[in-house]
Amino acid sequence: MIDTSQLIDNDFLRQFELRIDDDLAKIEYSLQDRKIFLTKIELPSNIDNEEFEEEFLTLVFDNIKERNICVVPTSPQIAKFMRRHRQYKRMLPVGIRI
Repeated sequence: MIDTSQLIDNDFLRQFELRIDDDLAKIEYSLQDRKIFLTKIELPSNIDNEEFEEEFLTLVFDNIKERNICVVPTSPQIAKFMRRHRQYKRMLPVGIRI
């Protein structure tokens, strides 16, 4: 289980970061007009675990939801996550479907 306090929104590098030992998991984004475009997810090579990816993405989506920002997933992995977790589909901007 990931500790929610470990998630960092590095707005300078425009990425969500999660430190795992000496490695860094990150999701890159672009923020425009109250929409956040999630463009890329990178997990450390020593973590090839779908469960970790699910937890990391859930943490990021919950963080974005609290800020009341629409999400546009441009990464296939992130779009796949959104399709599997219907509760986040409400965060899509009007007119966008995945």
